[in-house]
Amino acid sequence: MDKLTERDSRRAVILLSGGLDSMVSAAIAREQGFAINALTIDYNQRHRCELDAAARIATFLEAERHVVLPLDLRRFGGSALTDEIAVPKGGVGADIPVTYVPARNLVFLSLTLAWAEAIGAHDIFIGVNALDYSGYPDCRPEFIAAFEDIAGLATKVGAEGQRLTIHAPLQFMSKADIARETNRLGLDPGMSWSCYDPQENGYACGECDSCRLRKGGFAEAGLHDPTLYAA
Repeated sequence: MDKLTERDSRRAVILLSGGLDSMVSAAIAREQGFAINALTIDYNQRHRCELDAAARIATFLEAERHVVLPLDLRRFGGSALTDEIAVPKGGVGADIPVTYVPARNLVFLSLTLAWAEAIGAHDIFIGVNALDYSGYPDCRPEFIAAFEDIAGLATKVGAEGQRLTIHAPLQFMSKADIARETNRLGLDPGMSWSCYDPQENGYACGECDSCRLRKGGFAEAGLHDPTLYAA
């Protein structure tokens, strides 16, 4: 068997949705010297534009591999992203919104962990953010910490005493901080897609929670967002 190269020993799996946060998280992983293996879940989400965005980002960041894994969560429904439920346009609130997809990050991180173990990666990056999405229980710091514990218990490498680390580098950043990171890392924000309700003309709606947070973040940071918004 060939000896692992230094690049192989610094391999990470990135959960890459195609959104702004996942793009920045992936770029931070690359900056830290990790070889990127990007996992995108095609869960039959209504904002399928993000799948094309994920492909653009993976190519730009020179990912070793980019796996797009089909998992049709429309079979379950229960979310405005996977069911015939209107995407809310009234602004960001404190409650868990209907755009929450039941157990999404729990399911997605489990798949990410499985691939990481299969390729010998001990590091996983996810672009969750507790400040902007505190209403999402699967974006909170306690969930990330608990999942890292589970990763050590539920895997062969964990049982053998090797540590698996879940990196959430954007956990405590505001959207303005994330916009600034996009600029610092030399990323084109236009590669990413955030809108939950894409318009027929290809524009972002500009009114869903994700659009509002993105627009507000770039405005607060004083940076240009090339996204075309309908409103």
